[in-house]
Amino acid sequence: MKIVQQSHAGTLESGDVLIRIQPIDSPEIEIELESVVGKQFGDAIHRLVHDILNKLNIYGVRVIVEDKGALDCIIRARVQAALIRATGTQLMSVNWSAL
Repeated sequence: MKIVQQSHAGTLESGDVLIRIQPIDSPEIEIELESVVGKQFGDAIHRLVHDILNKLNIYGVRVIVEDKGALDCIIRARVQAALIRATGTQLMSVNWSAL
């Protein structure tokens, strides 16, 4: 999947996460993390986001994560929603079994 536009998903409410997706010109994955629980779970959040991007074969992207203490399942859902919006794909065309 290729990132074609900026997108976002989530909120800045307590227990949620705001995910912003931006296309970049290089074939890299850039993840910026700001989290209220970053000292305890920052590495795990970073790995989770990177894992989702790798499984969906997405490169050339900047992901900005503003976490307010969200659970892994919430982070995963917000990243997936933002990616669907950023790629302009339909829900049915995503390989959900890869995740």
